[in-house]
Amino acid sequence: MNAPTNISAQTQNRKADHIRICLEEDVQSHQITNGLERYRFTHSCLPELNHDDIDISTAFLGKHLGAPLLISSMTGGTEQAAMINQRLAQVAQHYKIAMGVGSQRVAVEKPQVADTFAVRKYAPDVLLFANLGAVQLNYKYGLDECLRVVDILEADALILHINPLQECIQPKGDTNFRGLLDKISTLCSKLPVPVIAKEVGNGISAAIANKLIAAGVAAIDVAGAGGTSWAKVESERAENPLQRRLGKTFADWGLPTAECITTIRAIAPNVPLIASGGLRHGLDVAAAIALGADIAGLAMPFLQAAAISETAVAELAEVLIAEITTALFCTGNTTLYNLKHSGSLQRIE
Repeated sequence: MNAPTNISAQTQNRKADHIRICLEEDVQSHQITNGLERYRFTHSCLPELNHDDIDISTAFLGKHLGAPLLISSMTGGTEQAAMINQRLAQVAQHYKIAMGVGSQRVAVEKPQVADTFAVRKYAPDVLLFANLGAVQLNYKYGLDECLRVVDILEADALILHINPLQECIQPKGDTNFRGLLDKISTLCSKLPVPVIAKEVGNGISAAIANKLIAAGVAAIDVAGAGGTSWAKVESERAENPLQRRLGKTFADWGLPTAECITTIRAIAPNVPLIASGGLRHGLDVAAAIALGADIAGLAMPFLQAAAISETAVAELAEVLIAEITTALFCTGNTTLYNLKHSGSLQRIE
């Protein structure tokens, strides 16, 4: 598929705008939270454990992870994005944590920027996720394009991100979502790697998750509300007052991350589940896992660190791992499995 040059340039410019806005503007949700503040761990002052025995390793989609962490999908397609992705990948490799990249639509439209996503050379052992917008399946994308982005990354799975609100506000957004579920189902049956369905910050309800799982999606990333608001991001990019107003009106729209985890887990106890959306530290990660998630994704903290240096990313990973480990220790749990089944996280009435 050969996209017009002006379309690929618009996509590339959008990538650069997204990085700049996320780093420089206040695009966080303020009226809605991730919902985790409604829960509290029961502290164990006598854990009867040796801290050195705590093991926060896990497996996801059949691959070993040193910690239950995902560097969530963020960027690619520009020189700055290439630098960010390289720093993230090198740290992901060192700590054996999972990583996703931003939407690779720009790499399909403009193959010469594919290298800005191609991080497998920096992270040969990492669980790595390719990424395309699900809505592109209604805009001439199909199996070939999905295979292409998987090949660029040598990815272990493909994320299909689902972002109706963002597309409504984004200048020249793609808003035809009709019939997507059937196309997702067809793709799941033909693609040689698992498909992960992911929102971008407004959450996936249990009802929609159930439909996606029935369609063949292998894992769900809830990407709930409470963190970066892509309505706000796109409002900053608005080309007219209507788009700007829409972005502000819907700045705090969505389902809190905690609610997504609990409701999806209630109807799908075994689906591989990623918690993301407003997670900012390792205690959030531990709480999300105690609620039923398998791993947890963070984007903004990793983006901020990667914009500084690889060392800053490594320091963040160290802190997150220490925070998760401390949460296990102070609840008397040696493994993530123990934490999830301990009942140590209680809802605050």
